Amino acid sequence: MNDVVITGTGLYTPEHAIDNEALVATFNAFVDRHNERFSAEIAAGEREALAYSSSEFIEKASGIKSRYVLDAEGILDPARMRPNLPQRSDDEPSIQCEMAVHAAGQALKNAGVEAEGIELVIVACSNLERAYPAVAVEIQQALGTAGYGFDMNVACSSATFAIETAANAIASGSVKRALVVSPEICSAHLNFTDRDSHFIFGDACTAVVLERSDLAGASQRFEVLGTRLVTRFSNAIRNNAGFLNRVTDSDPLGVDKLFVQQGRQVFKEVCPMVASLITSHLASLELEGSDVKRLWLHQANRHMNDLIARRVLGFDPNESQAPIILDRYANTSSAGSIIAFHLHRDDFKTGDTGLICSFGAGYSAGSVVLRCQ
Repeated sequence: MNDVVITGTGLYTPEHAIDNEALVATFNAFVDRHNERFSAEIAAGEREALAYSSSEFIEKASGIKSRYVLDAEGILDPARMRPNLPQRSDDEPSIQCEMAVHAAGQALKNAGVEAEGIELVIVACSNLERAYPAVAVEIQQALGTAGYGFDMNVACSSATFAIETAANAIASGSVKRALVVSPEICSAHLNFTDRDSHFIFGDACTAVVLERSDLAGASQRFEVLGTRLVTRFSNAIRNNAGFLNRVTDSDPLGVDKLFVQQGRQVFKEVCPMVASLITSHLASLELEGSDVKRLWLHQANRHMNDLIARRVLGFDPNESQAPIILDRYANTSSAGSIIAFHLHRDDFKTGDTGLICSFGAGYSAGSVVLRCQ
């Protein structure tokens, strides 16, 4: 079996940013319109009035202050409240391909690897913009990589699941190098008219280069000591959009076709599951929480991250031990933990150990233990 290392990462950040104040102003304008439209029904007790959102509520509930999106204008239009992303022709690069090429270019440069040296491309994200052909194969062509590619979806855990898949392919000798990209257009499946979730998501794309250790030439590289995955079925986070919508005659614009979650239930059930996954994974490698310099956790909610890190480390983490990027990126689904890794690893020295963990709908969670070489 070959040793596997991560040698490069890349990040694509959209140009548009929306802070809480701007998002709340749009949401509250929508609330005013809605309550005025249904004022008679509200007065008669037949319908509940919608409540305002606030920046204080958002930051207290999640720790989010801002988010990057592909299109801010459509989201901030109270009459639209969703991104405006014009449909592209079949001959144009898809949006996710375009995002991925930016992030992959950075990752390849950081790894010191030419695109043709990549033999496997995995697109791993929570939503794919089409069923087929695979976005990964489109990215393969756009970059000029060799070998093969495929798409996979394990919601917010997609990147860590793909890292395990890529690492196993390299370890077994079937490929020498792999590229994992996570082009997340989360703003497209978010209900911006829902007070409890309108602030949660942002858009971004990450890329990770994995190589056989003896081929790697990057100055900083992280050996994959081990990976561990877990899934447990739950409806607490769900999105019913799919190709069967048209044949079941369900409303393609129904709120269930967007992101829906039972937040308190998710918090109660996911946090212990993830903490148990991490501690048992570390134990299998004869490691403890005290051996880990940094946890690069999924960036969904500040309170979840603090609780999980506290259970793993045994104390309240500081910003260095469990860095937070969701304050400015919000929840970018599978990209979040990789953004944290991308932005917070330069101070690692030979022998330092860290752990990437993502978790979300499914339920699903993935753990990747790394050691700097």
